[in-house]
Amino acid sequence: MEGYDVVIIGAGSAGYTAGIYATRYGLRTLIIGAEPGGQVNEAYEIDNYPGFLSVNGAELMKKFREHTEKLGAKLLISEVKDIRKEGEKFLVKAGGEEYAAKSVILATGSKKRKLGLPGEDELRGRGISYCATCDAPFFRDKTVGVIGGGNSAVKAAILLAEHAKKVYLVYRRKKENMKAMPFWIRKAEGNEKVEMIFEARPKEIRGKEKLEAVVFDQKGKDSEIKMDGLFIEIGTEPENALAKKLGVSLDERGKIEVKNDMSTSIEGVFAAGDVTNASNDFEQIVTACAEGAIAAKSVYEYVRGKSKL
Repeated sequence: MEGYDVVIIGAGSAGYTAGIYATRYGLRTLIIGAEPGGQVNEAYEIDNYPGFLSVNGAELMKKFREHTEKLGAKLLISEVKDIRKEGEKFLVKAGGEEYAAKSVILATGSKKRKLGLPGEDELRGRGISYCATCDAPFFRDKTVGVIGGGNSAVKAAILLAEHAKKVYLVYRRKKENMKAMPFWIRKAEGNEKVEMIFEARPKEIRGKEKLEAVVFDQKGKDSEIKMDGLFIEIGTEPENALAKKLGVSLDERGKIEVKNDMSTSIEGVFAAGDVTNASNDFEQIVTACAEGAIAAKSVYEYVRGKSKL
């Protein structure tokens, strides 16, 4: 059984940055992630990460990974199947092996929220999608819809307009309630392929072998829009299953509660990124990176303290 000073679970912005700092502190570091890069991979354009006027999400995460591995962190691309604490060490099962660690950083991020409508799961990959960056090319010259009012939804609509002949951007509230930045809203409004529909909620998904239409409740009246694809961008929820296994305290939204040093309610367990309630809930790449760096520093102090006992 291989032993490490820290096992970082999650290979996104927070996990990679934690790995960079942990290795610089001289800690034996293992990063485990089923999807290197995480949700940032899905961002087709990032314009608010310092030093990059514009960068594709997958390209940015590739740079993070290269930096992390060059410094000596080991990366295992696998899903963590189990985690438990035995005495003062943690046992993490992944890739058919079990790894021991003095500490753990949970950087598991978040997952896309679903509509919860009948047919949503059945038609996933057959018209229903949660990733415009991944699937936009499949809808060339077709009609698609995007559900949501945040940056991710508006950006998805703009990207889809590069491929589809028509894009409906549907939001459940009024335009003034949109959470997207004004810059992106103006950009969507200026695209002749994008039509914005407000105060409308998806009510029914229609289609057997593939998506055919979506029924919306708009101000109490039903309206059907025929479309080939529906992209759901209504936010995320924390990936907290491993935190629950360890008994880590969560807040009412399911996010890991952390102190200023990114420590959790369980000694030796730290957390960083979108899965936490830190950074004033400002879920950005730059805040995830900051939390990852802080978590690594705290792990170093924790492990060093233990070695002196």
